[in-house]
Amino acid sequence: MMWKLYKNNGHYIEGVLVSQHKTEDAAMKRAKKEIDFKFSEREKKKNEILIWLDGENHMPVGIIVHKTKGTKRIRQGKKKE
Repeated sequence: MMWKLYKNNGHYIEGVLVSQHKTEDAAMKRAKKEIDFKFSEREKKKNEILIWLDGENHMPVGIIVHKTKGTKRIRQGKKKE
């Protein structure tokens, strides 16, 4: 699963997809370049990890999203001969 960096477009926090990364560190490095944020807060939910990126006055300016649960795999049975 990918780490997705979104930038606030003025109306929605997940407004503009900036980039996708394989690691959390790469996503944070890109966020420091693209988004001017002062604070970050990590939140774990049932099936995803959210990293909120806030400005000086703690207003959200972006978010990094990572889905932890993927698609369910179909169980393959043994072939009978």
